Amino acid sequence: MIRDFYKYQAQTSPHPLGMEVSHADGSYIYDTANNAYLDFVAGVSAASLGHRHPRVNQAIINQLDKYSHVMVYGEYAQHPATEFCRLLAQHMPPQLSKTYLTNSGTEATEGALKLARRVTGRSQLISCNHAYHGNTMGSMSVMGFEERKQIFRPLVPDVDFITFNNEADLEKITNKTAGIILETIQGGAGFIEPHNNFLKKVRQRCNETGTVMILDEIQPGFGRTGKLFGFENYDVVPDVVVMGKGMGGGMPVGAFTASAEMMDLLSHDPKLGHITTFGGHPVIAAACLATLQEITETDIMAQALQKENLFRKLLVHPLIKEVRGRGLMLAAMTERPDITDRVILKCHERGLILFWLLFEGCAIRITPPLTISEDEIRKGCGIIIEVMNEILAEQ
Repeated sequence: MIRDFYKYQAQTSPHPLGMEVSHADGSYIYDTANNAYLDFVAGVSAASLGHRHPRVNQAIINQLDKYSHVMVYGEYAQHPATEFCRLLAQHMPPQLSKTYLTNSGTEATEGALKLARRVTGRSQLISCNHAYHGNTMGSMSVMGFEERKQIFRPLVPDVDFITFNNEADLEKITNKTAGIILETIQGGAGFIEPHNNFLKKVRQRCNETGTVMILDEIQPGFGRTGKLFGFENYDVVPDVVVMGKGMGGGMPVGAFTASAEMMDLLSHDPKLGHITTFGGHPVIAAACLATLQEITETDIMAQALQKENLFRKLLVHPLIKEVRGRGLMLAAMTERPDITDRVILKCHERGLILFWLLFEGCAIRITPPLTISEDEIRKGCGIIIEVMNEILAEQ
């Protein structure tokens, strides 16, 4: 399988980890030699309820027994998608009432950017340095990392950048700005939280200039920070919320939510203002509905904060400068990228899955399933400390 993987499947990096996956269950992934790997990454925050969660699996099976794809998005009323959007609205601020379902987070970003231009009639978009919102052409245009996008230029024009948490930069938001898109917590940059009421100050500036405020919740969303959405931690309500990853319990999906007044603009002048064939796919939507029900009907979000405290208690070591993030969206920061690389690779050899962040080479990604147990946290952190002790002894 590994030979065919390299021969027939396009790669995204020169040196993939290359593990041959046999099956997965709960907090573990198993390779074809039946070695168990404790998963501290959850498919990069996507497997929010762990692997093969019974409620999600059963919802998928039940829907497959009824129907799969029947019509292009937005033409037929289908129970899983309709019920998911209704339940989501119940758990959102009242003005965020209508949701457009997409196939991925990056497609949701594209839709949100188009909506900002449609609502305002303006063209300028603003994002943040070191931001990541996806990798399609529009999403890449608001990615704040030139090294990753230079070779693909020209991209979408009239995009400017500010620095996250830099209040002076908010003057760049003017009455010519259609929308500003921000990650609620900067992901690829190193799990950087807003401080000094930065998001509230962005909200105020958007109110003053008539700019659409878009918050990207693709990583923080669906319970990972102890709230259903990260923005709830910072006393701010955006105009548009972009989501993905954890909303599908491991299934491929994305969405963007706004007011009915805003979202209805995509249906006319021109009609089909945003269209997708498979968005809202009934099997995927069934998984989303089961995931949302599980997260909102249990104490799993409160547990995320308790588990954060346990991680912070256990991850104390001379090689760890700080632990960034909130809830189960955490990054252990080392002094140098080479230390981070060694920790991640050595832990993989010991049966613990860790991963990197896109732009911050010193960060060790720790985003386990929300269902991870405290014993599993202790086990995984023990492996990290053991590996770090070995690295420290070698220096």
